[in-house]
Amino acid sequence: MVKIVNINKDAGNLAERAYDEIKRRIFDFVLMPGDRLSESDLAQQIEVSRTPLRQALQRLQHEGFVEALPKVGWLIVPLDFEKFDELYDFRILIECFAARELCATRKDWPELRSLALIWKVPAAERLQDAIKTSALDEAFHRTIVESTGNREMMRTHREITERIRIIRRLDFTKDNRVTATYDEHAEILAALQGGRSDEAQQLLTSHIEISKREVRQITLDMLQRARKREPLAGQN
Repeated sequence: MVKIVNINKDAGNLAERAYDEIKRRIFDFVLMPGDRLSESDLAQQIEVSRTPLRQALQRLQHEGFVEALPKVGWLIVPLDFEKFDELYDFRILIECFAARELCATRKDWPELRSLALIWKVPAAERLQDAIKTSALDEAFHRTIVESTGNREMMRTHREITERIRIIRRLDFTKDNRVTATYDEHAEILAALQGGRSDEAQQLLTSHIEISKREVRQITLDMLQRARKREPLAGQN
């Protein structure tokens, strides 16, 4: 019996693997902002052919992580902190609108109770894993926006989340920032559950502004270490 191989599926899997690996290297600053990439070298390193590699790079280009350089290769897009600041400011507008809407309805929203079970916990029960805490943080803010039921607003917020993830996730590499996130989320939830719109908006604004400043400094520090190829704190 002749075995039928789904070539398109196999190519798609290779492109997905290449995409995940390149993005991981960008996020971990193995591939540095401003680096130029050769398709042939990268294909050899990741162990895929040029076709799935190019598909992965085109996807990353669409997301703003790389740029195509005609007849040269690809460029890791330099970090643009002015653009990140604008995206963070846009986040504030969306999330404050969501907070106003949520407080105005004063519904017994079960999702808020679910969030409280995660964030209103004793210190001993708080997560310290940066990756897991980062994912929970994104879910916290996404859930607040989903309360609006506004699909376009939700889509835009998801896009912002994706574009700032490269630096935002670094907010949880320091223990004090994890502690602050738990405390601030608990305060935001209390204001939302109490229908205190102005307070909730002030807390959200402060929370996002502080995070924006912290991740900028952490990112600059990590870039400096990566350029020197020094080990990060806590690593051998």
